[in-house]
Amino acid sequence: MASTDFDKAPNRRGTGSLKWDIFDQGGTLPFWVADMDFESPPEVIEALQARVAHGVFGYAYATQGEKDAVLEYLYRVHGIQAPGAWMVWLAGMVPALSVAAAVARERGALSSLCTTPVYPPFLKSPGDAGLESLSVSLCQDMNGRWTFDRDALENTVRPDTGLFILCNPHNPVGTVFTRDELEWLGNFCERHDLLLCSDEIHCDLILDEEKTPHVSALHLSESLQERTIVLMAASKTYNIAGIGCAYALIPDGKLRTAYRKASGGWVPPVSVFGYPATEAAYRHGEPWRQDLIEYLRGNHRLLGEYLQEHHSEINLTPAQATYLAWLDMRPLDIEKPRLFFQEHGLTFSDGGDFGAPGYLRWNLGCTRAVLTEGFERFTSAIRSIS
Repeated sequence: MASTDFDKAPNRRGTGSLKWDIFDQGGTLPFWVADMDFESPPEVIEALQARVAHGVFGYAYATQGEKDAVLEYLYRVHGIQAPGAWMVWLAGMVPALSVAAAVARERGALSSLCTTPVYPPFLKSPGDAGLESLSVSLCQDMNGRWTFDRDALENTVRPDTGLFILCNPHNPVGTVFTRDELEWLGNFCERHDLLLCSDEIHCDLILDEEKTPHVSALHLSESLQERTIVLMAASKTYNIAGIGCAYALIPDGKLRTAYRKASGGWVPPVSVFGYPATEAAYRHGEPWRQDLIEYLRGNHRLLGEYLQEHHSEINLTPAQATYLAWLDMRPLDIEKPRLFFQEHGLTFSDGGDFGAPGYLRWNLGCTRAVLTEGFERFTSAIRSIS
């Protein structure tokens, strides 16, 4: 039984919330940008309050205790025994992708590769560094789970491709890639001399960790580590994305030096609040996280049951991770699904931005009351078509 009451959430309207305020049109319900409506763990709030009480907010760097909290978490939760030297602190994940592209460009690459549908910066960030962005659609198995189209990847990669950007667990389709899938990808990167930038920011949001455990790129072959950049953060899991604190783990010294050098032109320093929030989340947030996973499982289940009962023509991808749901709206033949639902008081993320027109991404990081109201508006909108 969960001890955290996720049915209670602060009112975010009128607070400058990107999620709630930017598209608000007389009470629009937001199910788009990937942040949650829940308060962060109380220990995180206390750590931030203590930092505020200090009263000085100058430039900061990670203390030894804050570094140790990350390293201990990596070992305790993911079995990653990483020395502190591997870490590169970052103010956010999106500029971290641009830095990886810049490193690949310095190595002579002219293009990067990723799989769609995918978080839009995977498609756009390489261009910041002058790389052409190549993409291959993921394919679905008999159960609707999305995975790599291996033949298509082999046919798309070029001699001038120098970077593969991976999202694992995957945003937006919710796949947790298996060791077999990742070992194939690692071999693919080695054969084609690609850097592997693995965004693992959702790795603590797996809905059934026993059934689909997270396999970090850092657990793959030793030879692959020479070309691997792993990106992580506490931000998505503990709802502190607005604070701006992430980190890269780069085992190879030369690659890490190149990444640090490139990051100087792309990434601002972590804020004075980022380090203590991350430390508190990793040291004390596990009970809260377990409660969160239970609540998110319930929200995923409710969405699936609702669609099956009322709109079975809409295909819902079976998610293994994240608080994001991926809906195939094409059977409804709505020309612009996001705009259509926005006119009916609902805001979703447009699949076209992810490289998959006709789909919607539904953010389930909300209270059951908001979700239920969303169901009612969703059905009302669809009924208006006929």
